[in-house]
Amino acid sequence: MKRIFTAALIFASVAATASAMAAGDRAYSNGPVWDVAAIQTKDGHFEDYMKFLDTGWKAQQEALKKAGVVLDYKVLTVADPRDNEPDLYLMVEYKNMAAMDATPDEIDAMTSKVFGSVASANQGQIDRAAIRTQRGDMLTRELILK
Repeated sequence: MKRIFTAALIFASVAATASAMAAGDRAYSNGPVWDVAAIQTKDGHFEDYMKFLDTGWKAQQEALKKAGVVLDYKVLTVADPRDNEPDLYLMVEYKNMAAMDATPDEIDAMTSKVFGSVASANQGQIDRAAIRTQRGDMLTRELILK
């Protein structure tokens, strides 16, 4: 009798857990998506790169924000990076993955609006290579605990 009761209790527990999961009762929900770029400025060029961020990069983020593509953006600095590690993180917040799904023509139009032309934006990328190295990029999703 004791085995039957234990088996019934285990079955009820498993069934309740499965039922809760089937109903989507998770401890979190999907939040916004963050694109995080890791940047290492070259010696003596931190202020030069910060000047670019305050002008071109900020203008681009503000245009995307105004268009409803970007929710927010941030620049974080690392207090004491080790050798060959980033000293800056550029974070851009999107509502969801779909907000990042722009066509090449849409991207070119936004680029031209902010930088004058795609060719000008490309030259800017080349110029910035002299003052910084991009060490990587992470695409992350925020999980909001219930």
